[in-house]
This record gives sequence, C-alpha cells and structure tokens, in this order.
Amino acid sequence: MKFEKYFVILPEIMKRFNKILSALYRSPWLKYAIVTLLAVIFIGFVDENSVWHHFKNQQQISDLQDEIKRHTDQYNRDNQQIKMLDSDPKAIEKIARERYFMKEDNEDIFVFSDDQTSTSVPNETDE
Repeated sequence: MKFEKYFVILPEIMKRFNKILSALYRSPWLKYAIVTLLAVIFIGFVDENSVWHHFKNQQQISDLQDEIKRHTDQYNRDNQQIKMLDSDPKAIEKIARERYFMKEDNEDIFVFSDDQTSTSVPNETDE
C-alpha cells in the first residue's frame, strides 16, 4: 500500500533516464566531455597517485627536509662541543661550573634568577 506511489513514480524516472541516455548517444562530443570530466576528477582527487596526494607528499617532504637540516645542525654543534671538551680541560670546568654549579673548596656560588618562586612549593634552597 505504501509502495504504490513509488510504482507510479518509477516509470517517470525511467523515462527521464532514457532521455538522458539517448541524448548522450546522439551527441558524441557530450560523451567525450563527460568521460574527460570523470577522468580529471579521478586523476585529480580520487586516485592514489592523484595531484592532491602529490601536493600533500611534497609538503611532507619539505617538512622532513627541514627537520633533517635542524638535526644535522644540532649534530654538528654537539660534535664541535665534544671535540672542544676532548681538547680543552678549561671547557670541562666551564660546563661543570655553569650547568652543575660545581665549585672549588675555597669558593662560594651565588645563583641569581628572575623566576618567581611560589610560596606553596618549598624549594631545596629554602631552609
């Protein structure tokens, strides 16, 4: 009962579809235009090797090359510092004093900081 209206509409849809197909069959340039349009859409967006994927891959390659350059620069800086530490004992002393606050027996170290210390969390220098 509910499907009766669909049985009435179905022949109309089929007539329209047949009209479209007959227009495509009679007009050769329209067939080629539709096939070309479908091919462009497929090649441009759908395919695994599409232009869209190509642009995304190029962006990813560019990002990875930037990351490689950054890591290479860091490696060269670290390598230079290692060579300096191997050859100069004063460099080892400088790093020990600056980073680890090491001192000689007859020295006092004063550390100045601009950081705001919170009163709720005790610091190891607060005693």
